[in-house]
Amino acid sequence: MPGMNRSLSEVGVGFASFLAPPGPDVIRFTVGQPDFDTPLPVVNAAKAALDRGETTYTRTQGSEELCEAVAAHLEGHGIDADPLDVLISPGCKQAILYALMATLNADDEVLLLSPAWPSYDGMIKLLGAVPVHVPVRKDNYHPDFDHLEAAITPKTKAVMLNSPNNPTGAVYTPEEIERLVAFAVKHDLWIIDDMIYATLVWSEHPYTSPCTLPGGAERTITIGGWSKGWAMTGWRLGWITGPKSVMDGVKKINVSAATHVATFMMPAAAVALSLEQETAVMAASFKERGELIHGLLSQLPGLVVPKPEGAFYAFCNVTGTGMNDIEFAQRALDEAKVQLIPGSLMDGGEGFVRISYATSPEDIREGVSRLSAWLNAL
Repeated sequence: MPGMNRSLSEVGVGFASFLAPPGPDVIRFTVGQPDFDTPLPVVNAAKAALDRGETTYTRTQGSEELCEAVAAHLEGHGIDADPLDVLISPGCKQAILYALMATLNADDEVLLLSPAWPSYDGMIKLLGAVPVHVPVRKDNYHPDFDHLEAAITPKTKAVMLNSPNNPTGAVYTPEEIERLVAFAVKHDLWIIDDMIYATLVWSEHPYTSPCTLPGGAERTITIGGWSKGWAMTGWRLGWITGPKSVMDGVKKINVSAATHVATFMMPAAAVALSLEQETAVMAASFKERGELIHGLLSQLPGLVVPKPEGAFYAFCNVTGTGMNDIEFAQRALDEAKVQLIPGSLMDGGEGFVRISYATSPEDIREGVSRLSAWLNAL
């Protein structure tokens, strides 16, 4: 038989083995998905577009209305995006892949602040490039600049940012983003900024875009989407923008890969960006849940849990329990009926577990109560 793509053997499956739905008696702390329904005005806008017959081909990068709405939304974060250089993609993940395809050649290296969302690693490897996992600080999961400098080689081409961060919940400070931009300028790197959680920030400092700092705009590719902040995970809608040279390449890739997202979803996505009250309610709820779960987890024996700063994840050091993270996660499922993600599924996550608090306060209390009873009985 003909051979397969050799890169596939290097690509993992991320969290898949721990995301399978468990039995009904298990509390799930695994899925990074808001437990809110998509706001009704968004749903109604999609229905209305269907009723109008908006089911045909349209502008490949996304409707002018939607690209302008994304540019206006980004302006609220201090990002000066030209609507002509905004492209709507089939999900944020696809946008990240487009950014990597547009900027990387085989054997180029991309710095990942580790532990990092595992799809970054897989996408980079699929392109024949090399992910380089750079450890973050263990006390707060923020960048370690000594490790970043040590990771530079002649093949380093880009650095990936994700703040607020999955899996750690860290939100990098404006001063850290300034240092990261200076680092990228010094070594002539692309910055790929995954801002998917930018509306979900609990720290005193906000999400800060590299585009807002000297030297940042001309080398930053900004990627985001509707999944997390608007409870639209299944809609598969993302955006990407950046320097014109990059976006010209992204547009070529999109024409060959996807043509465009579903036409009838474009008016709905524009409506979503106008719903400040609905997104604020969701963000406030997740902030409260973050405070709740941090307070409860901090009382468990053997766990060290820095306070989550954004997104909806708590990243817990479990080495004090005497178990590694795989054993901890498996026994938590089998003995406490609580499902969570072992950190060693990501480079640099060994000894940690990721807990998603994108679930009800009742489930948070019950799940942590079960973990407490289990750990205290050991």
